[in-house]
Amino acid sequence: MKDAIGNVQRVFVLGGTSDIALATLVKLTGERRGVQVTLAARPGERRVAAAASLQARGMRVTEVDFDATDRTSAESAVASAFEDGGDIDVVMLAFGLLGDQQRAWQDVEAALELVQVNYVAAVACGVLVAKWMRAQGHGAIIAMSSVAGERPRKSNFVYGSTKAGMDAFYTGLGDAIAADGVQVLVVRPGFVRSKMTAGLAAAPLSQTPEQVADVIVAGLAAGRQTVWAPPMMRWVMSALRHLPRSVFKRLPV
Repeated sequence: MKDAIGNVQRVFVLGGTSDIALATLVKLTGERRGVQVTLAARPGERRVAAAASLQARGMRVTEVDFDATDRTSAESAVASAFEDGGDIDVVMLAFGLLGDQQRAWQDVEAALELVQVNYVAAVACGVLVAKWMRAQGHGAIIAMSSVAGERPRKSNFVYGSTKAGMDAFYTGLGDAIAADGVQVLVVRPGFVRSKMTAGLAAAPLSQTPEQVADVIVAGLAAGRQTVWAPPMMRWVMSALRHLPRSVFKRLPV
């Protein structure tokens, strides 16, 4: 539970090796030591390195196995985090898969893998986490969506469709559980220069994970339901949403 001046004391991250999630943890906790963090991710060197980087900053880190393609794994990870003593102030759902966009619309297995990770697992985790947070009567859920879901483009429409569904679910979830004292913040970043996008040409208005973290923490503090990173993306996507399809489909996006 938050301390007397509103600082978070316990954070749970599903997708614990995410660059954005790790940057957000650093921004959220500042220089305070002793904050309890549970990182849920597949076991391996990336998770070990993520935990070590947070421990070096004075955080108390617990590692939990989590595989987004396995519902039992999700149920176990969420239960383990919430049963491990004390209320959780913030849950971040930061896992996701970009995939090969050309293969995704031509190969059934590739398409379904994106759907399973980005939508099915995200919904399952949202239902599980919301149940626990409603029971404790407070807290915040940060759901990592994407501007790709606001109007899927021909270059990545399979990925965009999964983020559109995930975004709609968490937007609705926020409305459904607000009365229980739980905030849901849907985050819509544009292109982020991270491990997930390594090797891709940076798009206009691209961000670092640290810049996205600044937007997230400010949104939490302000009680926002949705944020865009960078904030200007809100107006860019608004313009794109209102373009006629005959024009939109000819854009080099």
